[in-house]
Amino acid sequence: MIAWALYLPTGFGAVAFVLLVLALTLHSSLSHEILHGHPFRARWAQTALGIVQPGLFVPYLRFRALHLAHHEDSRLTDPYDDPESNFFDPVVWARMPRWARALLNFNNTLCGRMLVGPFVGLYHFVSCDLRNIRKGDRIIAFHWLAHLPGVVLTLWLVSLSALPLGLYLLACYGALSILKIRTFLEHRAHERASGRTVVIEDRGPLALLFLNNNYHVVHHMHPRAAWYQLPGLYRAQRDRYLRRNDGYRYRSYSEIFRAHFLRAKDPVAHPLWSKEPR
Repeated sequence: MIAWALYLPTGFGAVAFVLLVLALTLHSSLSHEILHGHPFRARWAQTALGIVQPGLFVPYLRFRALHLAHHEDSRLTDPYDDPESNFFDPVVWARMPRWARALLNFNNTLCGRMLVGPFVGLYHFVSCDLRNIRKGDRIIAFHWLAHLPGVVLTLWLVSLSALPLGLYLLACYGALSILKIRTFLEHRAHERASGRTVVIEDRGPLALLFLNNNYHVVHHMHPRAAWYQLPGLYRAQRDRYLRRNDGYRYRSYSEIFRAHFLRAKDPVAHPLWSKEPR
């Protein structure tokens, strides 16, 4: 606690902390580019470049496996088969205790997604992985084991700096909080898979921090396109993309903050779900 008190009150310390959060956020965006083949197409080169994750919480190999599964567009928002879905099976939702439903309802506001969203997401992610490892999934176990040397290296480097470890972990959490702004409404429930993916016509600092992944419908249609190509692709055929996603569009992130900072956009229970619970 003394180290925290000495570090943050100084102007330099506060600025350095904010820059660290932004750097960790940008690194996550770069990791997303890496797994989609930029700058290297070779899988071994991608792994070599991305395996050390200074954000600590998510192994690169797990992120790659889950995110590429997410790109099966026919499964988008599926509570079971889309690894990045925030929707729950309505039957499962109805069985949850009141406190869990309250937490997830808060998590469906942008404020909640930024404050508790990283914890909620990590808890679900890690608990599912641990359950599968206990069932004998060696691939998931390997992904976590391969992550450990990078964690040790990162923590060793942090120990050599003036930054307290607790503040570094807080910065990692802060980076996830910022990333939750991007993922907050990337996908919606829609009868057509093509109508589930948003475009946010923002060219400001957040768009740069997210490496233009706000043009998300373009990214899903052209996952091999590099981040700097996405705005041009969208401008060249804007009407086509908006027809494809049935007009799922926001002008900017500020519009999203105004509309949904304290008000949920979607229900937690998938509004179009009709399959049997698993």
